[in-house]
Amino acid sequence: MENLTDIQNQTDSRNLAIDRVGVKNLRYPLRIRDKANSEQGTVATISMAVDLPKEYKGTHMSRFVEVLNSHGPSLDVHTISGIPAELLKRLNAQRAHVEFRFPFFLKKPAPVTGKEGMLDYEVIFDVDASREEQEFIVTVLVPVTTLCPCSKAISARGAHNQRGIVTYAVKFSGEPIWIEDLIRLVEKCASCELYSVLKRPDEKHVTERAYDNPVFVEDLVRNVAAASDAQEKISWYRVEAENFESIHNHNAYAVIEKKG
Repeated sequence: MENLTDIQNQTDSRNLAIDRVGVKNLRYPLRIRDKANSEQGTVATISMAVDLPKEYKGTHMSRFVEVLNSHGPSLDVHTISGIPAELLKRLNAQRAHVEFRFPFFLKKPAPVTGKEGMLDYEVIFDVDASREEQEFIVTVLVPVTTLCPCSKAISARGAHNQRGIVTYAVKFSGEPIWIEDLIRLVEKCASCELYSVLKRPDEKHVTERAYDNPVFVEDLVRNVAAASDAQEKISWYRVEAENFESIHNHNAYAVIEKKG
């Protein structure tokens, strides 16, 4: 084979280290444990990066994809957790980071008629690793309904309500919690959860349920935080809620992060 020049390994004179360098928006098949069916297939959008010492001109981009493809036609959560260590070794780095972002589907029956439909949620696996330790964060993005307590209190007829999104990130101590259970924890804290299929009796039910359970965006993050504090397996969390306001041209927002 012809001896080709390796530009990436040449010395850089600017004396500036790079925090993260790698590849983004790479799609790959993924297998995820499913509480109801043992496993479901999905497609992840992947980012992978490492640090680059100041003396090196560049990293070897092809090695990121080689590491990913070395695991065959699809990945699972155990493979994902091991990828940063492989990147550290292959790229002679001190820190590595991978992000897997994918849709996760739940079959949900309507609350009255029981009509079933598939509802999708976005899930993110973040793994950040050094040669000594590794941090694994699971994030679920959960759409919910919120109804304004103030609007209900001051209005003779109805109350404004809207769809919101809760971005809920957690770290675990010991065994992780099912993705489905994280989603359910968030949904219980809102005015009402969302469904894919609603017939008229179901629509009446969810409308009245939201009216009976008004929450500000502040209530929503506090509810999720309190429920998280009651879970011994959750060692850290960050809960962020954003309401897509129905009577304003702006959104309402709140966040709580557990310190430590």
